[in-house]
Amino acid sequence: MLRHIVCFKMDTAENAEKAVCLLKSMQGRVPLLRALEVGRDFLGSARSYDVFLGVTLDDRAALDAYQRDPYHCDTVKTFMHAHAVSSVSVDFMLD
Repeated sequence: MLRHIVCFKMDTAENAEKAVCLLKSMQGRVPLLRALEVGRDFLGSARSYDVFLGVTLDDRAALDAYQRDPYHCDTVKTFMHAHAVSSVSVDFMLD
């Protein structure tokens, strides 16, 4: 199993809320996802990111396919790229 984690700084608080809803909407629409976690930061510190996305996938091939999934690409990524000021990510294998 593999974990794909992304944290986003959004352009506005309103778009951070929209991002949370949109990321959650991948559940059931992106069949490769084994688990989906989405959260919104509540501290608002200088080093905080606004939105957290964590997905669990079977393997590297599933991650590659996820990156090409039509709903993920056409709907989710389109919004996130338009409204995220910055993002960081990490991908790792689970033991």
